[in-house]
Parts: sequence; structure tokens; C-alpha cells
Amino acid sequence: MKNTWSVDVIIPVYQPGKEFLQLLQRLDQQTQKPDRVFLVNTEKSYWDLFAEKAGDRLSPLLSDASLWHITKDEFDHAGSRNDAASRSQADLLLFMTMDALPADKKLIENLVASFEDKKVAVAYARQLAKKGATQLEKMTRAFNYPEEGRIKSEADLESLGIKTYFCSDVCAMYRRDIFEQLGGFEEPAVFNEDMIYVAAAMKAGYKVCYSADAKVYHSHNYGGRQQFHRNFDIGASQVMHPEVFGQLSSEKEGVKMLKGQARQLFVTGHGLEIFSLFYLSACKYLGYFLGKRYAKLPRGLVLRCTGNRAFWNRIYERQ
Repeated sequence: MKNTWSVDVIIPVYQPGKEFLQLLQRLDQQTQKPDRVFLVNTEKSYWDLFAEKAGDRLSPLLSDASLWHITKDEFDHAGSRNDAASRSQADLLLFMTMDALPADKKLIENLVASFEDKKVAVAYARQLAKKGATQLEKMTRAFNYPEEGRIKSEADLESLGIKTYFCSDVCAMYRRDIFEQLGGFEEPAVFNEDMIYVAAAMKAGYKVCYSADAKVYHSHNYGGRQQFHRNFDIGASQVMHPEVFGQLSSEKEGVKMLKGQARQLFVTGHGLEIFSLFYLSACKYLGYFLGKRYAKLPRGLVLRCTGNRAFWNRIYERQ
């Protein structure tokens, strides 16, 4: 086992702004700095506008970065990340999204520590709600990302159910040798490329670490329509991978979270937000319900339901 691991960071970029600049700045301030940063940017015009606004602040942050541009139609949750990973020679690959902000200077250091266990293939960070997040969003982050970390393996399926495979490429670190051994992310992917990979890793005898000490700020105050689109794609991705999700229930976990949030809202004096909770939950479930039945829906309806039209257009073009 190595005492020192090299780390490359991979970030898909789309319409970057001030928050993305903050991410680059915070990565530069880490106690263990990344060896290289790979940026796969969607639509060059958006990057050019960002670079113009960032001015002289940007260049020093890109000294060890590789940047290339693709079109929106070329982006794929799995394929674009696989392409970036193939360019890296580091021991560890840290996949992040452009809206995840390291909460302190030890994000990378704490994730790297997870790999002291030779069986750990992936380590993912705790996500904290950002300033301005709704009460519901704060509770959702707390439900999915508790204070205590743990190492998960396939032996936990009976007790954890679908949460066994839970992982998020918002901020997750992968051992590159195992990543290559398992063939990377299965592509194309409309969603859940991280959980699908974790399931394959566990079936191969590896473990996944939830590193609660590694923290990023990441949250979204999604409305009903956004939740509907997002959960349509989640449902569809699960149907596309019955080997992972076929025997596991997402609905059970969703109901558990719904009951817990309703109870907490009432107890903490946020009772009026229960109406918002049930509305957003209904949008989630409707999207998920239709997503799981996408094969029976006409193409036009699928394109109206999805949050990733480019993915579905590629799928239909191949048929």
C-alpha cells in the first residue's frame, strides 16, 4: 500500500460562473493538492464567456489543468467521465461536479485516507446544504449524508437495501487501477453511473467508503418540475439496469425519508412546509413512475419528461 497517492480531479463543466471559480480556488488551497485537474467543458462559447469575466484570476488556477470542449449532444454522464479518466495516470481519480465546494482544506486528504483499506474501490464525501438552502433540502442532505461514516460491502444489502450502492459523483474518489479493471462507468448513462459502478465493484469483492470527514457544500432548491425531470431519468436508469436495481426498492427508501421529514417539520415548527414536502414528493414519484415505464411511452412524451434530451435522442437514433 502506498503512503502517498497521486490524485487527479475530473470535473464536467457546463455554463461555469462564480461558484466554479470558487471551486478551483478551494482545490488550490487543499492540504493535498491535486496533481492535475481535467475539465471536460460542454459548449466552448460558455467557457469563453466565463474566462473573459474571470480575467486574471483564472490563469493561475489552470496551471496544472487540461481543458477540452465538447458539444451538448456529445455529453454523457458516463462516457464523458470515462474519456477524462483515460487521460489520467494518477493513482486516484476524484470526480466532482462544478457546483460542489470543498467545505475545508482537507477534503482530498480525508478522501485519500479511505484507501488505507486495500479493498476500498470508491470513497464519497458528505454533502452539506449550502447557505440559503430550504429546510427540506437541509433535511434531505442530512438523511442521505449522516454525520458518521462507514464502509459498505455487498454483505450490507440485507440491512441497507438500495442504500448499499448509494454513492455520488458530486464528490467521489476512485482507485484508478480498479476503475480500469472494471471497465469504468457503463455507458451510455442517463443517470446513476456512480451507483451502477459501485454495484459492479461490490460484486467483484470491493468495498465503498462513505467518508463523513470529507465534506463539500452541495444542494439545490429544486421546484416540482425539476424534481419531476430528475426522477424520470432516475427511474429510467434503474429499469435499464435490472441487474443492479431489479431486486431493490427505491420506493421504500423514499417513503422512509418522506415520513421522517414530515415528522421533523412538524416537531421543529415548520409545519407549513409539509404542504411543499408532499407536493415535491408527488412530483418526484410521478417522474419516477413514468421513468420506470419509459419503454411504453411515445418518444415525444419521453423527451418532454426527461431532463437530458440529448441522451434520449442518441438512444432513439440508434434504434
